[in-house]
Amino acid sequence: MKGLILALVLALVGGQKQDLEPVFHTGKTYLYGYKSFILHGLPGRGLAMAGVRLTCKLEISCVSHSDHLLQIRSPKLEEYNGFWPTDPFTPSSRLTETIAACFSQAFKFEYTEGRVGSIFAPEDCPILCTNLVRGILNIMQITIKKTQNVYELQEAGIEGICQTRYVIQDDSKNNRATISKSKDLTDCQEKAVKNMGMAYIRPCPTCPLKVRNIKGTVMFTYKMKYDDSGALMTSATSEQVYQISPFNEPNGAAVMEARQELSLVDIKRTPISAPKTQLQNQGSLRYHFAGELLQMPIPLIRIKNPDLQLTETLQQLVQNNEEGATKEALVKFLQMVQLFRTVTLDQIESLWERFANDPPYRPWFLSAICAAGATDTFRFLKQKIHDEKLNIWEAAVTLPLAFHFVTPNEQTLGVASSFLTCPQIQKAPMLRILVYLGYGSMVNKYCAQSSLCPNELLQPLHDLATEAASKGDAKDMALALKAIGNAGEPASIKRILKFLPTFSPAAASLPNRIHADAVLALRKIARKDPAKVREISLQVFMDNTLAPNVRMVACVVLFETKPALPTVTAMASSLLTEPSLQVASFTYSHMKALAVGRIPQLYNLSAACNIAIKLLSPRLDRLSYRYSKVIHVGDYSSEYQAGAIWRVYLMNSPSTMFPSDIITKVRGYYANTATDIIEVALRSQSLTKLIRKQNIPFAEYDTYKTLKELRKTLLGWKELPLEAPLVSAYVKVLGQEIAFVDIDKDAIQQTMTSLTGSSNWQPVVKKVVEEVQRGISGRWTLPAMVGELRHIVPTVVGMPLELSLCGAALAQAAANVDIQISPPLSDNFKPSQLLETNVDIHADIKPKAYFHMIAMMGINTQYFQSGLEFRAEFSANTTMKFDARINMKEKNLKIETPPCHQEVELAAVRSEVYAISRNKEEVDSEKKSQLLPKREVPSISGQPFQPSERSSRPGSWKQNDIPSVISKGYQQGSEEAHHHSVGGRFYAHVFCRKFETLGCSACLSLKSRNSAFLRNTYLHKLVGELEAKIGLKPVHTDADIDKIQLVIQAGSKAASKIIDVASSGSKEEDETSLYEGIQAKLKKILGIENVFKVTNKTRHRTKRIDRKDKTAVTELWAESSATPPSSSSSSSTASSADGKEPGNEHKKDERRQSRKKRGSSSKSSSRSSSGRRSSGSSSSSATSKICSSSGEDRHCSGDSEYSNQQANLPVYRFWFKPADEQDPGREVLNSSISSSSSSASDEGISRAMSQPKFLGDSQPPILAAVLRAIHRNKQPTGFQLVLYTDTQPMRPRIQMFVSRITGSSRWKLCADASVKNSHKVSGSLKWGEDCQDYQIATQIATGQFAAYPAIQMKLEWPKVPSIVRTTARWFYSFLPGAAYVLGYSQREQRGPSHQATLVMALTSPRTCDVVLKLPELTIYDRAIRLPLPFPSSPGSPISTLPSPNQNVFSQATLSIIENLKARCSVFQSTITTFNGVEFNYSMPANCYHVLVQDCSPELKFLVMVKRLEEPADLTAINIRLASHEVDMYVSNGLIQLKINGVQVPTDVPYTSNSDASLLISSEKEGLSLKAPDYGIDKLYYDGHRLEVQVAFWMAGKTCGICGKYDAEKEREYQMPSGYLAKDAVSFGQSWIISEDPCAGACKLQRKFVKIEKPVPFEKTAAKCFSVEPVLHCVEGCSATRTVPVSVGFHCVPADSALNLEGQIRLAQKSEDVVSTVSAHMACSCERQSCPA
Repeated sequence: MKGLILALVLALVGGQKQDLEPVFHTGKTYLYGYKSFILHGLPGRGLAMAGVRLTCKLEISCVSHSDHLLQIRSPKLEEYNGFWPTDPFTPSSRLTETIAACFSQAFKFEYTEGRVGSIFAPEDCPILCTNLVRGILNIMQITIKKTQNVYELQEAGIEGICQTRYVIQDDSKNNRATISKSKDLTDCQEKAVKNMGMAYIRPCPTCPLKVRNIKGTVMFTYKMKYDDSGALMTSATSEQVYQISPFNEPNGAAVMEARQELSLVDIKRTPISAPKTQLQNQGSLRYHFAGELLQMPIPLIRIKNPDLQLTETLQQLVQNNEEGATKEALVKFLQMVQLFRTVTLDQIESLWERFANDPPYRPWFLSAICAAGATDTFRFLKQKIHDEKLNIWEAAVTLPLAFHFVTPNEQTLGVASSFLTCPQIQKAPMLRILVYLGYGSMVNKYCAQSSLCPNELLQPLHDLATEAASKGDAKDMALALKAIGNAGEPASIKRILKFLPTFSPAAASLPNRIHADAVLALRKIARKDPAKVREISLQVFMDNTLAPNVRMVACVVLFETKPALPTVTAMASSLLTEPSLQVASFTYSHMKALAVGRIPQLYNLSAACNIAIKLLSPRLDRLSYRYSKVIHVGDYSSEYQAGAIWRVYLMNSPSTMFPSDIITKVRGYYANTATDIIEVALRSQSLTKLIRKQNIPFAEYDTYKTLKELRKTLLGWKELPLEAPLVSAYVKVLGQEIAFVDIDKDAIQQTMTSLTGSSNWQPVVKKVVEEVQRGISGRWTLPAMVGELRHIVPTVVGMPLELSLCGAALAQAAANVDIQISPPLSDNFKPSQLLETNVDIHADIKPKAYFHMIAMMGINTQYFQSGLEFRAEFSANTTMKFDARINMKEKNLKIETPPCHQEVELAAVRSEVYAISRNKEEVDSEKKSQLLPKREVPSISGQPFQPSERSSRPGSWKQNDIPSVISKGYQQGSEEAHHHSVGGRFYAHVFCRKFETLGCSACLSLKSRNSAFLRNTYLHKLVGELEAKIGLKPVHTDADIDKIQLVIQAGSKAASKIIDVASSGSKEEDETSLYEGIQAKLKKILGIENVFKVTNKTRHRTKRIDRKDKTAVTELWAESSATPPSSSSSSSTASSADGKEPGNEHKKDERRQSRKKRGSSSKSSSRSSSGRRSSGSSSSSATSKICSSSGEDRHCSGDSEYSNQQANLPVYRFWFKPADEQDPGREVLNSSISSSSSSASDEGISRAMSQPKFLGDSQPPILAAVLRAIHRNKQPTGFQLVLYTDTQPMRPRIQMFVSRITGSSRWKLCADASVKNSHKVSGSLKWGEDCQDYQIATQIATGQFAAYPAIQMKLEWPKVPSIVRTTARWFYSFLPGAAYVLGYSQREQRGPSHQATLVMALTSPRTCDVVLKLPELTIYDRAIRLPLPFPSSPGSPISTLPSPNQNVFSQATLSIIENLKARCSVFQSTITTFNGVEFNYSMPANCYHVLVQDCSPELKFLVMVKRLEEPADLTAINIRLASHEVDMYVSNGLIQLKINGVQVPTDVPYTSNSDASLLISSEKEGLSLKAPDYGIDKLYYDGHRLEVQVAFWMAGKTCGICGKYDAEKEREYQMPSGYLAKDAVSFGQSWIISEDPCAGACKLQRKFVKIEKPVPFEKTAAKCFSVEPVLHCVEGCSATRTVPVSVGFHCVPADSALNLEGQIRLAQKSEDVVSTVSAHMACSCERQSCPA
């Protein structure tokens, strides 16, 4: 037993780990060698890198148990800039001296059991040196667990508290141990990080770590040696790697690598002497940010005298800008911003006094002040606005920039709040809006840094909202809500709810736009408190009493809170019973848009919406344009973790045919962040008032008073509230609303009055013209800092790693415009006088735009910079110098401009990446290395681009090699580019196009030198040098060009203008010359005779072509070198006859498709069809239907079986049947793929185009244009254009000819377009020698396609230049992918090689089938939704289409417009409302019903209808318009008309002489009434049928049996009280107008009824009263006919005192029971007692 116990004790002692915590003994000094370095660059040898190395000696001495001293000796700082690893580090002596000065004294730190505590440093020690000490001490941080060798924990370090993994290898035999630890720097709880300029970028906390584009890790290795009293750290190393992938590419990442080495050198017995000065506690190991925040990512500036440096920099900046060195100017501008962040308010004031009155300096000074964003600069700007030193436009530009760039802190927020109360701001509405919105944005940025936001910051906004609500000021309410929305704080929710009727009944009286603004104010709050906002927005969405647009806005906000599946399905279920189709359509389309999204942040929401839309009715997907929609376009790349979406919210209102509210936004996604880039909204209200006749005094007419009295008979009816026309808009940038405007009639009049002193628009026009006459001269400059984004993290060395981006832009224009108008404007000015004037303009305008961006990855401190620097710039500038003369009376325009005298760069994009090293002590000795080693760049000279005339070689169009048809110069350039890209270094080429006639050449220059040969990633493609520029340069000509002249002459003098140019200004005949002589001379000048001669020859040659020649099918876009336009079609037909048609290789595909679609019978028919094609007949099915083919005609029998076949065949297998063909029995179905019919059709187009008629033989030209270059010693050269038109009503035609002015060139361009008949339009474009080298023809025709009305668009290209074919081939390569993305089906099959055909067949008024046939591809789809309904019925034969004397194209447009108009009809007992709802209602005899009336406040018209007692199928109507009372009725079988009680003959039209037009005339069998100014487009009455058509602008403003014309079909049975009737009878009876039962013929009146039978009510007896009254006969009359109606009842206990006496209506009571009661329809009044 004793032995066992001894063994256990020994085992326990042996297994116990010795103490591994590093120990420094008192009285000893430990000497360590320390070396660290940081390198930045791309991975790979041979590329340039930049970095810093620090070497020194460390002395560590223990003072007490926990206090230790650290003395740094012999520090040496070296810079690296070169190609790793061959180039050496370069010592930086001056920077070393700076570092050594701050390390001269010892540092103290607390160190216990391997963990570093507080650090103490001299008071004047720079923060950079303290952070370097943190880096040294960080390597000594060790956390030991005595019982474990492998463990994980959260450990504090220089980077924060991060997850750390330890592995301990104990070598107790040798008294040594090795400790390894590693940290994942993306998994930190309290990470030391600093972000600037990223307040508007929203991170995704739920996104996985793998999508982050910045990843980092650090590894430590320690060597420990045991001694008697602990462990001694003999060496320690660390290696840190940060991988930055801007495009989220695994192989496309830049790398920062940092290393540390600490090794024990010696141990001394002498301790370190105590510091002489008091040391200050600098905190823990966690990195401190300070000095690096001041340094922008721009070249270092050694700040000595800021005043002087700012003065010099500003002067150099302006000088550079005036000299055209814009790049240098913007670099100086960024330096100014840096300097302004260091100066005081007094220094800024002194600089302002010096430069404020100097125009070139003022805009640069103000822009730099705004971009600096410091407290003093912000305070300075406020002071200048208060002192009115800035005009309103300067203030409007500077305020948004200043609020955006200012750093939010307590001081700047105090200055911002003083802006709100500034009197100068208060009296300028525009500035007031900008300030309040900017203040809200500042609060948002400040509160984003802390969890709690001080209430005092929000108080000014809350006070504005409270004050505006108490005053009823809608504009201030909107401003307050928008500012609160910018702030986005949950503390404002209670204030917002006061503007929503759902939560505050008092808000019901506010305008709908205020309700919408209140809901939109919740959007940003949802980012902090999504649950609360979700609850509020859901309640608003479910509130049916709110306006539809408010509920739709709530839907948008609700989905932005990313609701879970239960909430989404609850919304979907509510849509099943949703009374507003506007809301239902909007929500459904929004769910569909979200369901197709691929954004990872919205995956859960997309999945929920996918489930929810399956619960909804498909009818919501078929709603027309009248209903609100959401348009969604977007994509996301999972590979690059980036994407973008564009959404358009279209919100219709009941009173508009088109969207009244439009909100469009663009949102970008990058890695795990999202940013709202821009959002623009446009709202309109009652704009239809502006498009109709104004100033009609409707309120003074009798009708207005009559309708006011009508309220007494229609229970609960009231007119709609008055709405003033209003347009409002707002703009959001980066999620912050920066401006909004409300434009109403008052605002327009105030603006006009302030400009001219009058509210009349004619003086405004005159004043504008007078201002223009004074000329425009000046120079405008607007520099601005676009953005400054910075992300800073510490490295283990103690230096910061910064990723930053900084951009600046410049917009500049210099203009000198002199305008003279003759004769001068008279005092009695009218705008029509401008049509009789001559205008001379002399203009010299030089607009310019420039953008400069700097991005950096590396170390960026106020002492030194080291890393990779990316610079990019975009420039665009031009010069518009011209003289123009406009003769309005003579319809003449003449413009002259100087030619190209020197090379001009129009636009350019450049970028470059360097490894840079800079330090403050040696500012002028910047080290910069290109990332790629320099090689000798081959010289490549650009050659002009000249298309080749050679024919293309046969082959597949899908080939990727360079075709032989491409011009030699172009091909050579392409080959050189390919060769150098294989070499992997350099690409350069210049593409030029000469315009020798004008003495100018346009060039595109491309240069690239990048590292893509190492890795094919976007980052490597960007690294290097890139340049692309477009420019103009002069071309040497035989004679110098003085000027370039453009003359345009319209009207009768167009022909003489061409003759004048041809005769060089000497008129051979005056203007009174014979018309025939002018036309003959013009024809000769243009060379038209040659064109038509060649055309006739071509036509005769075409007829002699042997149609049986076989021609191989050439590739797409290929030339047919010696073949006339129709030869390819003929040869295609011939090849089909021999069984070798292009589709042969696809027959197996066809059969396989046939088996799937039609079964065995169709399979045999397909084989039969393909096998017997050469015999001229084919069997289209297993039935007896036979079609024969002869030329263009295809005759078919067995048409009765056609409908059975078409249902089983794919849509692309049908043929188009033109409407102008006379044979109705031709086949429209193609049972197999054939090119014969298409070929014949091709020949038809070509033949039609080959028989032109020169319009100049019978018509003078209507337009002539001459573009020519005026030479000094030579005839002018250039081009001339002539335009002819033939405006026949049925067959209009237009021709255009372009030719050269002089020389022997026969090059011409001819364009011809005409309407062939009422069903066909054709056109052609020819050019080349006598317009015969190249040709493109097109034709548009109507007809039938698979028994549906259809339109066909056909394009032919018999011969086109190689550049057109190359471009088309490039575009063609995208079609299959685009078709797949859009959901179209596609099929590879051959067709005519030079033809494309698009067929659109109307399968219903709202759907169409589409088939696009290309030479080797067919794209098709069925049932595509149309945005507008097309009035046509499927299956209508061709004979039902418009007759030949009608133009189908113009008729189609008119039909669509007419179909959009609302019609209400009454025929017998069938009523169709404006919204298209049809119901049956039998009217009680002799009782007038309100059929339709104007329910707007203007009360313009009333139409009443009643059914006559005998005969019962006739009606009579009464119309009230203005002071007219119109009666139409039938008497003795004839239509009778009474106006104001006076009989009027019906055979003579009646018109009124009042302010608004009125016309009554006979039409067909009845009468028509037209009163467009009142809102009635047309009313037709014939005794049996009544139709009413109202104007567009009456939408949502009508009421009566015809409905509200608001597209809300679910709410069609709306009674006068607004209550929805249960059935059609209750609805119709509610619009009966009560009469005096003794004086009128209607003996019905409304009464509340009580249910006589007992009804259980809460288990007790109850009595129930109808909520709405029911028709009953008047007292003394008995019902002879009744009808059952459904009525809602309100129930009360049986002993309740409630009774029907004195009740007007009970609609305010709850509806407890629905029951059926009897309503009276006819009465017998034998016992009625009426006074005599």
